[in-house]
Amino acid sequence: MKARHKRFVFVALAIVGVGVAAALAIGSMRSNMSYFFTPSKVMANEAPKDAVFRLGGLVVKDSLARQEDGLTVLFDVTDNAETVKVSYTGILPDLFGEGQGVVAKGRLGRDGIFYAEEVLAKHDESYMPPEVADSLKTAHAEGVAEAVQDR
Repeated sequence: MKARHKRFVFVALAIVGVGVAAALAIGSMRSNMSYFFTPSKVMANEAPKDAVFRLGGLVVKDSLARQEDGLTVLFDVTDNAETVKVSYTGILPDLFGEGQGVVAKGRLGRDGIFYAEEVLAKHDESYMPPEVADSLKTAHAEGVAEAVQDR
């Protein structure tokens, strides 16, 4: 085999190797992606039924209920337009509380309850995840528009 052919084979193998590596990296990123949905979007059936996604909003006051096992907690999350019931088994963050912003990662069950694998709470008084803040503003604006229309 001539040197020119060896170089061509080497370059072709390098291109194939880079292509395979890129395909594996993209596939890995897709499988770890979880989209954000508000309670309004979940209730409008825009959230995936068979995939992990993030649900964000405010924890409804007086909705926090612990189950008998001591680790399972049920609470409602709202965006001031719709409400979704959430079930989480585990230890909640210290800053978790009613009336506070929260983002939960999990799946929507067939019974309409969101089963969270992970719950994140805001870390100080002024912080709220940008997606949650935007969804609350949108829901508030829609609620005001509906109230004006009803008059």
